[in-house]
Amino acid sequence: MALTQPVLTIAIPTWNRCDYLQQTLEQLRLEMAVVESGRVEILVSDNGSTDQTVAVVGAAQAAGLDIRLILNGENVGSDANIAQCYNLARGDYVLILGDDDLLVDGCLAWLLNVLEPRRHGVVCLRAYGFEDDFRKEFPGEGGDAIGFSDPSAFLAAVNSRMTLISSNVMQKALMPDIDANIYCGSNLVQVHLVIEIALRATSNLYVNAYKIACKRNNSGGYSFSRIFVQEFGNILDQYRAKGLTSDAVREIETRMIIGFLPFYLMRLRIASTADLDQQAAYLRSRFHDRIIFWILLYPVLALPRRLAIGWGAAVTLFGRGLNGDFRRGWRYLSHRLSGAWR
Repeated sequence: MALTQPVLTIAIPTWNRCDYLQQTLEQLRLEMAVVESGRVEILVSDNGSTDQTVAVVGAAQAAGLDIRLILNGENVGSDANIAQCYNLARGDYVLILGDDDLLVDGCLAWLLNVLEPRRHGVVCLRAYGFEDDFRKEFPGEGGDAIGFSDPSAFLAAVNSRMTLISSNVMQKALMPDIDANIYCGSNLVQVHLVIEIALRATSNLYVNAYKIACKRNNSGGYSFSRIFVQEFGNILDQYRAKGLTSDAVREIETRMIIGFLPFYLMRLRIASTADLDQQAAYLRSRFHDRIIFWILLYPVLALPRRLAIGWGAAVTLFGRGLNGDFRRGWRYLSHRLSGAWR
């Protein structure tokens, strides 16, 4: 007998990426095979796709995956589509899963056992990037789960991971009546939801083990520094009045300066396509009083291109070493080298 209230809704916003969606749904079908009926709701919100998205969903349904399909008559934008996923979810918890991201093998059954006591407001799952085969590129289990009774300490620990929609499982039951559309406009609807729910919860959980596989370098079309420096910083500031401490904001940004931003700024220099003056302006505006910015990040933008790329690579290695990400990087490099040698 199916349960009336799902424990979890996995909601997938998508637009014109049917090939990626097909892989995501197939992995979900395998994960759902060992889950009791009614415990998980699968929702796909199609943002007016013109490719074979509807046919892909239909094929997954025919293969036995129960999917609730929402069809937008037009592309309402990524923010509104993500907000719609949250608003329409029926589960106590919501995971908004990127259409090109995957639950690793065994994740779903494990996750449901974590969620069913309804103890945690937000469960943040560690993710890793993959190029071709998420199983072959899996970096290993990773660390333990860490519970936090202090929401500011939790948000500081997850830092930039709160920007990744696929990493964060949110207890909608703590904020059931909110219209997520009020957060549209920043390209970071999910950050508002994560912070709001974490601040309301008595406990939050950071899972320092790799549970989500994300297709590497598969998004764009926006100004990186505007979104992940200016807009993200503005959101953090907004929640100081609701209980997010100034120390937590500073720690979040320090960890981003060391472990998150160097790699992406290095990519900007490699691509040679970004407006470096504008990117630098966003960064200076937010971090001008932080000496760590001038030492670690500014040279990546200001040095001649080859020197900037070299400095960016060195700082990236330094930051990822501090974050315990050497193993993930080695696994990725080993996979790429083995492919080159075949």
